[in-house]
Order: sequence, then structure tokens, then C-alpha cells
Amino acid sequence: MSHKLKIATIGGGSSYTPEIIEGFIKRYAELPVTELWLVDIEDGREKLEIVGALAKRMVEKAGLTDKFKIYLTLDRREALKDADFVTTQFRVGLLEARIRDEKIPLRYGMIGQETNGAGGFAKALRTIPVILDICKDMTELCPNAWLVNFTNPSGMVTESVIKYYPNIKIAGLCNVPIGIRKSVIKALNAKDEEVELICGGLNHFFWGRKVLHNGIDKTKEAVEGVLNDIDNTPANIRTNDSWVKEQILDLGMIPCGYHRYYYMTDEMYRAQVADIKSGKGTRGEQVKKVEKELFELYKDPDLNVKPKQLEQRGGQYYSDAACELINSIYNDKGTVIVVSTKNNGVIDCLPDNCAVEVTARAYKDGIKPFAQDPFPKEARGILQLMKCFEEMAIEAAVTGDYNKAIHALILNPLVNSGHQVKVMFDEIIRENWDYLPQFHHAIKREKY
Repeated sequence: MSHKLKIATIGGGSSYTPEIIEGFIKRYAELPVTELWLVDIEDGREKLEIVGALAKRMVEKAGLTDKFKIYLTLDRREALKDADFVTTQFRVGLLEARIRDEKIPLRYGMIGQETNGAGGFAKALRTIPVILDICKDMTELCPNAWLVNFTNPSGMVTESVIKYYPNIKIAGLCNVPIGIRKSVIKALNAKDEEVELICGGLNHFFWGRKVLHNGIDKTKEAVEGVLNDIDNTPANIRTNDSWVKEQILDLGMIPCGYHRYYYMTDEMYRAQVADIKSGKGTRGEQVKKVEKELFELYKDPDLNVKPKQLEQRGGQYYSDAACELINSIYNDKGTVIVVSTKNNGVIDCLPDNCAVEVTARAYKDGIKPFAQDPFPKEARGILQLMKCFEEMAIEAAVTGDYNKAIHALILNPLVNSGHQVKVMFDEIIRENWDYLPQFHHAIKREKY
């Protein structure tokens, strides 16, 4: 790469941005970023300016002002031109769309969640056309850049790029594997460098499959040890209900926090309904309050570090994942990291041309996954069903095929089947009208 290192962050006005700034500052000796372009849309202008000013203060405090330039822009193409890395952390429809994603399914007696079930499906339909539009620009303006995606649903977003822009180098990221790793280290009373954790599955649907402590297989002990540890479960999916111990011990793998929606659907649904009834609101409504407080903090001209309150936001460890991945690729380090990447036979029961979330090493010339043992029957069937749902959802998002969308929803384990699925999907389209033009042909905007 050239002496100039340009990174474009799409969704730069996000409350997460101070995390990534901190991550780049911390690694500056190894990863000498010369230009970081924070990009947003007109609706995000105010947040972009607030968080951009904080980013500049953070860089100044680190003594890097002359070397590490922060640019703010609403012009995505300007930001992408000649970029070495593009990171994406945007939310189509902003938090209001997330709140709708949570509330609509709940009205039909289903889990309401931003990356799972009907809510995650709605988010995928809004987001995939936008990521593909970004890829179109990248093909023209920075064809050799790496795309590091943090936008949810990260696995489906990553897979859409793999399928429709195969020449773009992409890695999808999530902070959930870091939480599992911390749980394992705690359960084994081990040091970080002593533990090797092999993860495998799909984004928000992966398992810790093998745990080695100083080279010795400690998977069984790790599974037993993390059963009751909620400390490292993301804030948005914590619950007082523990796992069904007998099932997890039989599974012999460590479920990720999001498996609670599938393994403990009734408990999770009841908890969501209770939050609504108590006035606590959906997770999106809670996040909206946290974000409001964060941006008030960010406005403080004396603030020049990432505030601790950002940890409440749910994106903890983002900088460690995103910045370490970029660092590893840039410096050809081969750092071990869990990423969404093209399967290519790594998980033998899934299609080659799909995205899987696996433990891998990141090099300048690509992502090199660790080998995966065949999945046990206890996980194989639901894993294949979830991949089938994802493939159909991606196809529906790109083509606007209404029938395919309905079919995808009916297959999803968190969606009740029957004709109410169609009624719910029509409501999703109406309430996301400006963001789902591909489905305008299918229904009338007015119900009557």
C-alpha cells in the first residue's frame, strides 16, 4: 500500500465512532492512518458534526493532528475515492426504523428484534440495496479497497456483497464473539494468550465449537463454565433466565447470546412484552435514550476521550474487532479474529458461495479460516434452515420478489406461520415505505 492510508467510514455520525477513533489512535504506531473520512447522509448531519468534532479533539489529545486528518462529508463518492479501507456502520431509517422492527412483530405475537426474526428480515430488506449501491461506487472509485462491514444484519449484508460484487474484498464483523471469548477465559480462569477458541456458524447464530487451553482441549469444561455467565452477553439480549442446562451440555458447544431467541423463545418473548408493559420500552427505545445522553456528552468541548457511557450502547469491543482486523490486513499479521467471510467449503453442510462466521486469520491477501469439524446433528438442521432463510431474504431484498419474501419469513423459526405473516409483511412494507421501493409494486400504501 502507498504511504497514504485512507479510510472511509460510512455511517460516520454513529455514536460508535469514538470507539473506532480510539482504536486507530491506540494502534497508530502500527497502523498510520493519514486520512479518516466520516460520511453520513443529510438526516445525520448534526450527529456527524458533533461526533466529528469529538474525533478531532481525540486526535489532537493524542498529538496526531498533523499526521491523522479527520474529514467530515455528506458526499460518499468523495470519501470513497482511492480509499484503502471502507468501514460500514450505518442504519437505514435510523433508530426509528429499529423501533418499528421491534414493535411490529410483537403486535403479532412474535419476537421483535433488530437482527433476528421478522425485525431482522425487515432490516435486511432496507440495508442490502444500500450496501450494494456502496459496492457499485467502490468498484469505480476504490476497486482494491477492503470493505469491513459492521452494519447489521452483518452476515446477510456480507453475503449479498459476496454474491453480487464478488471482486470486492469483504469481511463482516460482530462484537459478540469477543464476549464469548471473555466468558471462556473467565470460566477457565485463564489468560487471554493461553486460549484458542474456534467459532463457527452464522452471524448472530454461531457457536464456540472448540476451546484449547495451552493446547489442551477444554471444550467440555468451557461449556459447563459459561452456562450461567451473563456478564459477557450483549446488553440487548440479557435475560434472567438461564439456558436449559441439559440441552447445552448435550450440544457440547457454547451458544452465542442470540441463540436465546431460538432456544428460549417463550422466555425471550415474555421478557419483551414485560418491558413494553412496564414502560421500559423496546431495546431500540432504550438505545435512543442512551444515544441522546451520549450526544450531549459528545457536545462538550472539553471532552477528548471516548466516554465510558458508550459501553451501555451495546457496541463494546467494536474498535478491537474493526481496528485489529484492518491492522492485521494492512500489516499482513495473520491475527486470529472471528469474521463473516465466504464459506468455500469451510462448513461442509452449507453452500460454498454463502457467508459464514468463523475463526480465521486475516492477511493482506485475504481471510484464511481455520478448519471446521462437521457440525453435529444437534446443530446442523437449524443451521441449514437459518442459511436457507438468509439466502431467500437476500434474494427478496435484491429482486423485490414479494412471494420469496413471504416464503422466507414463513421458514424463519421466530416467525409464526400462516396468513398473518402476509398481513405483518404488508405492515412492514407500509411502515418502511420510503426504504423499501422494491416492494411498492406488491401492495397499496393505504390499507383500505
